[in-house]
Amino acid sequence: MSHPSTLSQSQPDNSYHYHIIRRAIGLIDAGGTNMSLAELAAALGMSPAHFQRIFSAWAGVSPKRYQQYLRLGHAKTLLQNRHTTLDTAHDIGLSGSGRLHDLFLRWEAMSPGEYARKGDGLTIRWGWFDSPFGPALAAMTSKGICGLGFGVETGHIQTQNDLFSRWPKAEFIEDPAALQSDVQAAFAAQETRLHLIGAPLQLKVWEALLHIPSGQATTYGTIASAIQSPRAARAVGTAVGQNPISWLIPCHRVLRQGGALGGYHWGTPVKRAMLAFEAARTEGNTSDPLTQ
Repeated sequence: MSHPSTLSQSQPDNSYHYHIIRRAIGLIDAGGTNMSLAELAAALGMSPAHFQRIFSAWAGVSPKRYQQYLRLGHAKTLLQNRHTTLDTAHDIGLSGSGRLHDLFLRWEAMSPGEYARKGDGLTIRWGWFDSPFGPALAAMTSKGICGLGFGVETGHIQTQNDLFSRWPKAEFIEDPAALQSDVQAAFAAQETRLHLIGAPLQLKVWEALLHIPSGQATTYGTIASAIQSPRAARAVGTAVGQNPISWLIPCHRVLRQGGALGGYHWGTPVKRAMLAFEAARTEGNTSDPLTQ
């Protein structure tokens, strides 16, 4: 089993930071939404100063502010107050480019005929990388990133088998160095190339996801209406769950009607961390008044 590559020599250990965030989520879920900085730090076996530094490096806001984003009611508030309607259905096609949390994506979709060949003739290079959400498995064709999954909840082997099974006839070559610059750009909010490989309905749903701005959310039913298939919410849900390029195609921004988080292919804790991370990056600032 190969070890995750670092995205740059100077970058903090994001996977280590995420594991702390994940443990903090567990504490907050267990009823610790009002725990002080000192209490949270003690429960995690850290000094308050060290704990504060980890949060500043990972989220950009204080632990107290971040607790607000992690509370169970935040998803409902997110949907009610910052709900994107995706009512520009004329923009939902297969020929445009989407913008995701200040990250410009250039993408190309595989034709239905190419998709039907299940990756036959494709060479896909892959590697494990450190990321803000734990170890990330990235896969890439000559046209761009075609797969991105997270292994902190599902484990490396299951994540790898899951992602590779999308294109069973492709040739897979472990070559993290070939992906290094593209993966680094993906997590640094820089221009990123994507190669969307899916059935026609999946491609329409995934493009709709690209139109959901960072810090906002939508529902399966709203996406179904946006792609002019208002009765296809169940099929839309399936396509969202089959999204192979997590984070970059933001399926984590889709919630159930009423604001419930719903499931997430790579683990619900990862979804909650992503939503909180984006909320902090969208609304937070270095002069956070809630800093303890």
